[in-house]
Amino acid sequence: MSAAPEILRDTDLAERSLEERITHIWRTPSGIIGWLSSVDHKVIGLRYIVTAFTFMGLAGVAALIMRLQLAQPNMHVVNADRYDQLFTTHGSTMMFLFAVPVMEAFAVYFVPLMIGTRNVAFPRLNAFGYWVYLFGCIMLWASLFSNSGPDVGWFAYVPLSRGYGVGHRPDVWAQMITYTELAALAVAVEIVATVFKMRCPGMTLDRIPIFVWGGLVLAFMVLFAMPAVMVSSTMLILDRLVNTHFFDVSLGGDALLWQHLFWFFGHPEVYIIFLPGTAMISTMLPAFTRRPVFGYMAVVLSLAATAFFSFGLWVHHMFVTGLPRLGESFFTASSMAIAVPTGAQIFCWIATIWDGRPRFATPFLFICGFIFTFVIGGLTGVMVASVPLDTQVHDTYFVVAHFHYVLIGGAVFPLIGAVYYWFPKFTGRMLSETLGRWNFWFAFIGFQIAFFPMHILGLEGMPRRVYTYTPEMPWGGLNLISTIGAFIFATSFVLLLINVAKSLRSGVLAGDNPWNAETLEWATTSPPLPQNFTRIPVVSSRAPLWSGDDTFPVIAGMRADKREVLLTTLTEAEPDIRESSPGPSIWPLIAALTTGFTLLWSIYTPWAIVYGALPVAVSLIGWFWPKGTKEDES
Repeated sequence: MSAAPEILRDTDLAERSLEERITHIWRTPSGIIGWLSSVDHKVIGLRYIVTAFTFMGLAGVAALIMRLQLAQPNMHVVNADRYDQLFTTHGSTMMFLFAVPVMEAFAVYFVPLMIGTRNVAFPRLNAFGYWVYLFGCIMLWASLFSNSGPDVGWFAYVPLSRGYGVGHRPDVWAQMITYTELAALAVAVEIVATVFKMRCPGMTLDRIPIFVWGGLVLAFMVLFAMPAVMVSSTMLILDRLVNTHFFDVSLGGDALLWQHLFWFFGHPEVYIIFLPGTAMISTMLPAFTRRPVFGYMAVVLSLAATAFFSFGLWVHHMFVTGLPRLGESFFTASSMAIAVPTGAQIFCWIATIWDGRPRFATPFLFICGFIFTFVIGGLTGVMVASVPLDTQVHDTYFVVAHFHYVLIGGAVFPLIGAVYYWFPKFTGRMLSETLGRWNFWFAFIGFQIAFFPMHILGLEGMPRRVYTYTPEMPWGGLNLISTIGAFIFATSFVLLLINVAKSLRSGVLAGDNPWNAETLEWATTSPPLPQNFTRIPVVSSRAPLWSGDDTFPVIAGMRADKREVLLTTLTEAEPDIRESSPGPSIWPLIAALTTGFTLLWSIYTPWAIVYGALPVAVSLIGWFWPKGTKEDES
């Protein structure tokens, strides 16, 4: 029996016609060239996410090999040289190729949707950033597979990395930094401009979703922190390739300068990684407690305060380097004080759950697992902020346990919860709740078994960065337990991958807002239209989907024959001007190829910068050359 025909009014027909015309204008062209030319923030955001998780998986395999090597004394799974390469590649991938890029990727995908606009501020710069990031990933792992991977740790301390690295291994690490931080800075610029100037009308500063605040804080931290590590890695490669003496103590250089520059980036890096995770928690909680997050303003101010304090902590990584004791006391105080704004967020989450009606879906389970794990990591962080304790446990497995509790508890648990929460928006289908619960319990239990024993190993004196140990050391039992936990933890990611693959093929259709959430990304289709919103919405509250109205007021007058976005004022988000948005272009890929080739070539000769400047210049000229229409000139 056939379904009754749909009866449409003239207004419905006009609206459908408008949507089809705007969708045609904003769509990604078909074919391989169209796919490579895409500037859709959703396409690029998903590329970032898939790429970051792929290399996280590779780094996880490297970690499992290291755990097998350490499971018992005098194991021979890998030799010392290969272990150093695995150790360096694992840490560098997790810190530079996964944690920061994946957080920025979620911001690239969801910030425009949450603030009611059609794309990011600089779409082609967004595409360029992704391709540069991808080339950095490929370079690092290709070097590992060819047995020439960096072997100086993810921190590349001098003088080891300056004068004693094998071949070009430290140079590969230094240029990997340049690739990935260039991409991170590009994304940061886009997020700041998008949030400040492209919010939909009515979205004043005190109505911005907390996830968007998290993305904005992340972007500002990247802008201030990343140049330090780019400068230090450039100084390192100059020391190695053109015989400068920034870190050569015998010729007036300073080895500690490396640690100051690196940790000025490195400690804010920790907060760059987990602050977006806390913003994800604050965004997901209302959907599962059926009430707005408690203390909106306190949570936002805590994000900003944590970011500010994070730039005054770097010396607590250097308490054993012989710095003045009076100076160390100030960094001890700031390292302890930063726990205050983070604690305020935790109390706001607990109050939200306490006053709500919790629904224990898979994302909420990961929220609970995050709070438990992150609190443990925070407590040990306060402990190592104390100079006497840090002196005892410095460079032991106690520190390894601490930062894994902070980074996996503070970033990976919220991230996996976010995958379950936003997967319906990505794909239009739900992930399996049954597999999701198994996923959570394997992750939570496996993580605790893997990393909690490392606290005890550290207190028993097991040093970091050793590839084996003798039977006389009392570490074998705890290392075996830790290795078993690591494999249980890894199984959770296999379950996640199975869940994703199964749901993509036959998952339950989600609908536009399966969680009955409050934020604006759930007001459009799942997956979203190419233009996100056919008509730009107007909001009047922090929870526009809970305001009680079935429809939003919308902005009229936007063109349907070209890509156009609405710019609004900074504080009150009042309509300001309409602006053309650049369309698909192959030039960002070409510019990334020439830039990437030049950086790779420079590992072998400094003259590559001179000769490579020509193709880079040609690609940039092609990118910015006037095309005849204003929308193409960006």
